[in-house]
Amino acid sequence: MEKGLKRSCVMVVVSFLAMVHVSLSVPFIILHEIGTQCSDATISNFTQLLTNLSGSPGFCLEIGNGISDSWLMPLTRQAEIACEKVKQMEELSQGYSIVGRAQGNLVARGLIEFCDDGPPVHNYVSLAGPHAGITALPKCTRSGLLCDVANGLGNETVYSDFVQDNLAPSGYFKDPKNVREYLKGCKYLPKLNNERPDQRNQTYKHRFTSLQKLVFVLFQNDTVIVPKESSWFGFYPDGDFTHVLPVSQTKLYIEDWIGLKALALARKVQLVIVPGAHLIIADEDLVNYVVPLLEDQVSAAPRLNRKTKEPLHP
Repeated sequence: MEKGLKRSCVMVVVSFLAMVHVSLSVPFIILHEIGTQCSDATISNFTQLLTNLSGSPGFCLEIGNGISDSWLMPLTRQAEIACEKVKQMEELSQGYSIVGRAQGNLVARGLIEFCDDGPPVHNYVSLAGPHAGITALPKCTRSGLLCDVANGLGNETVYSDFVQDNLAPSGYFKDPKNVREYLKGCKYLPKLNNERPDQRNQTYKHRFTSLQKLVFVLFQNDTVIVPKESSWFGFYPDGDFTHVLPVSQTKLYIEDWIGLKALALARKVQLVIVPGAHLIIADEDLVNYVVPLLEDQVSAAPRLNRKTKEPLHP
């Protein structure tokens, strides 16, 4: 009698758990912009603020030596290091979300598209990401030979192997009047955006379209990302600097090279513009546009087989 009662109670509990919704705390990582590091007050405070506002654990993921490697390490290598780090973090093993800041967004997308056997990425927030490229290299404000070289580069040298292998921003510099050399010599962005017609990779597209929600934030007075519409995948048409094409008129979107169009049609993409200069975002805008993608995610518990107690699959 007592054994039968216990069995009945267990069955009731199992049935209840199979029907209710449970709250899962999904962690997130921050990938910082060029010229900064996770220990900087701006980045550490930003990470803590999003943690406090969302209730989800946040981590700033450092690549190499921070400031110097954000300039000197090619983005292909930065993405590889990020991939290995997220696979080693137990906190991310069940999945995580990403918040990218400026150049950090290209490392973020490298994680999403290139990282084999990594934990799944749920949501993605991009703050001032140069997704379609830039037509002006960021100015290096530090002293030394590196800055002299970076600030003196011309378009004709930016696609050389030496520059591509030693200056991170060269990996997303796109000259609209020299697209052939860009596709040939630029080692990161053409691969990330599936731009080379004979090298389009469906795995990258599949991984990008597996995201649940995406927010791309453009800063109204951004003078660092040129053109600023690159934050929404907008860019100059080939051979032309006179006007910027909105994302919906670009070949990347129309031909859906990375799945952005599919995500947009599924209403998973939000394009947001906020007032202010590069990466200067008000707390109110963080609460409205960023925090909702980081908050505790609600997930239905799986329905169980009554006999085996194993999850039922559709």
